Amino acid sequence: MSSVETLQARPAPSAGRRTFNVAIVGATGAVGVELMGCLERRDFPVGELKLLASARSAGKTLTFRGRPVAIEALTPESFQGVDFALFSAGASISREFAPHAEAAGCVVVDNSSAFRMAEGVPLVVPEVNPQALARQAPLVANPNCVAAIAVMALQPLHAHNPLTRVIGATYQSASGAGAAAMAELEASTAAQLAGEAYEPKVLPHPYAFNLFSHNAAVDPASGYNGEELKAMEEIRKIMSTPDLRLSFTCVRVPVLRAHSMALTVEFERPVTPAEAREWLSAAPGVRVVDDAANNHFPMPNEASGRDEVLVGRIRQDLGDPSGRTLSLFAVGDQLLKGAALNAVQIAEALVAAR
Repeated sequence: MSSVETLQARPAPSAGRRTFNVAIVGATGAVGVELMGCLERRDFPVGELKLLASARSAGKTLTFRGRPVAIEALTPESFQGVDFALFSAGASISREFAPHAEAAGCVVVDNSSAFRMAEGVPLVVPEVNPQALARQAPLVANPNCVAAIAVMALQPLHAHNPLTRVIGATYQSASGAGAAAMAELEASTAAQLAGEAYEPKVLPHPYAFNLFSHNAAVDPASGYNGEELKAMEEIRKIMSTPDLRLSFTCVRVPVLRAHSMALTVEFERPVTPAEAREWLSAAPGVRVVDDAANNHFPMPNEASGRDEVLVGRIRQDLGDPSGRTLSLFAVGDQLLKGAALNAVQIAEALVAAR
């Protein structure tokens, strides 16, 4: 056994502190790398860390808590002795390997779309619906990035004055399509600035200095694409609002990281921007950025790398004379609150409940 394999990222735990063996499935992807970073930064009580990926990555190393950890090829036997498996390798991998992890006695937190709307599977944003974790389900779903970021802004409002309708337009960064899309945005921008031709390979349209409708397939019956439908379904499930009227338009924009969204929110009763600011300012995981005097509102470059969802541009909707509608702007890091951070927070909540 090599020294790298022997280490397996086992820092000395604090005296008396219980540790948990953790596996990351899809460790080499953009979200997998962020999962490692969140575990380290938040001091999750990791005993042994297993990094799992495809066979072509096996033997390479990544660093966790200052020590190299060998990447292993994902197999059905990978989960023996693992307490938590954080999946971020796509729906097909989750469908194939999550049952093996559960059979090994492992709690699965899955970042794919495979189980989000499945009956009996909790779909969780810990600041919003922690009660969904009460029964210690063996599999917990992590939401779509749009849903996770949106509910951080919507739930604090809904808790004080029930929402009746939400219309959203998203401005989604390259990080939502993974590391390859981020690299394509950088390369295509460099080519455009140099006056060179660039043929897109990851996304279907030119990305530099362009924006386009999210590339998920369009449902011919409704006219909505898959990203829009997922966001709407998942928001309803997370917030336990099956009758909430929702309409989203999802667009990819040439931003490396952090998703933005414009939300027009209708309430049951009249509401003021001042009330909304107060409710949002008190909400965990939310930071209000609403400086009208300096025209300073949430921006992706300020949300990138931050745990909080930034919310601002809070104003009365002049199109609704009843006073029941507000418009606002929210931005969150897709790789963090929209993915890795939320998954680690779920694991933290499960640990706290043990």
